[in-house]
Amino acid sequence: MAELQQLRVQEAVDSMVKSLERENIRKMQGLMFRCSAGCCEDSQATMQQVHQCIERCHAPLAQAQALVTSELEKFQDRLARCTMHCNDKAKDSIDAGSKELQVKKQLESCVTKCVDDHMNLIPTMTRKMKESLSSIQK
Repeated sequence: MAELQQLRVQEAVDSMVKSLERENIRKMQGLMFRCSAGCCEDSQATMQQVHQCIERCHAPLAQAQALVTSELEKFQDRLARCTMHCNDKAKDSIDAGSKELQVKKQLESCVTKCVDDHMNLIPTMTRKMKESLSSIQK
């Protein structure tokens, strides 16, 4: 059951990342490569100036990738904390003498609620990231 819940979240997050990559990151990559190529066209620039120019071209993309990574890590941490709470509740129930089958059902229900709650956060998180990525692109 937990594997099924994990798969649900993974598919939703993968879909979100693919959408961000297609609609935002890819455009930024194109801009970065064209900008970097422009840096290399300057025959008057020193090697260091060309390198600095390329670094400036890469900065928005690096910032975008860091933003996506950070948001995904926060999401993952929140989900992990929620499921850890479920595990703690299950352990407390076992320690209090509850039946194993009852505790398993309680644990599954708790984990499912965590996943449902976090699945509901994905559209807002996606919108927030797209807004942030758009502001980086400008």
